[in-house]
Amino acid sequence: MREPHYYTGSGVFFDTHAHIYDRKFSEAGVSASDLLSRASAAGVKRILIPGDSEETSRKAVAMCEDLNGQSGVELFCSVGVHPHEAKDYTDATDEYLRAELEHRKDKRICAIGEIGLDYYYDLSPRDVQQEVFRRQLQMAYELDTPIILHERDATGDCLDILREFAGRGQLRGNPGVCHCCSMSPEAAREIVKLGFYIGFDGPLTFKNNKKGPVLAQETPEDRIVIETDSPYLTPEPNRGLQNEPCFVPYVAQKLAEIRNTDIERIAEITYHNGSKLYEI
Repeated sequence: MREPHYYTGSGVFFDTHAHIYDRKFSEAGVSASDLLSRASAAGVKRILIPGDSEETSRKAVAMCEDLNGQSGVELFCSVGVHPHEAKDYTDATDEYLRAELEHRKDKRICAIGEIGLDYYYDLSPRDVQQEVFRRQLQMAYELDTPIILHERDATGDCLDILREFAGRGQLRGNPGVCHCCSMSPEAAREIVKLGFYIGFDGPLTFKNNKKGPVLAQETPEDRIVIETDSPYLTPEPNRGLQNEPCFVPYVAQKLAEIRNTDIERIAEITYHNGSKLYEI
């Protein structure tokens, strides 16, 4: 296995989406302490750990409680149910999420997510995905919390549901982030008009990615955040290896190249935007 490249340049970064509880890390013999140490060395000083089921939401909350501040890295988290897991969403799940969110500031919970629709894998029936998405959007409105939106091959239905909530006045002014956005430029423009931020990840660095650079160029400066989605979507020059928060500067580097600026500027912009997005 080849050795990874580690970023050694300047800048302070916020990885706004990293599943550092994922068992892929423990299976590879990588501890959370390892991840945070390497992240800090690369200039990553804030990480948001997203939940995608009740089980992983509990893990994300526990990691924030146990590891916040280690190696100088601030940790935040979200709780929510991913469309893949929508089939397992129950009233008890709803009660758990609401209970956590009512005490979110004490637990460093900053969002509901990741939530949305995924028609690529269809691991939950589409009507169930839509129902669970609506339930969590309603929760976000009632509890005044931003969301982390997951959308794959479901842009039309996703936008219809968001328009439905916006039309009723039930979408916050800061509704959240479109995580790892793969929408068309036209759809992305609409999602930005609704108030969403756009999350850029490793695929932006892939040579065969045609839509990503267009989105990166067109998205307003105040709506850009960077993510790794660790342990997935590893950016170049480490594509093929397991992703880590310490690789998020390579996403910033590509954004800087596309937007004709320097990485320090992108680091500053995305750190500020991520903090504003999650109200921290």
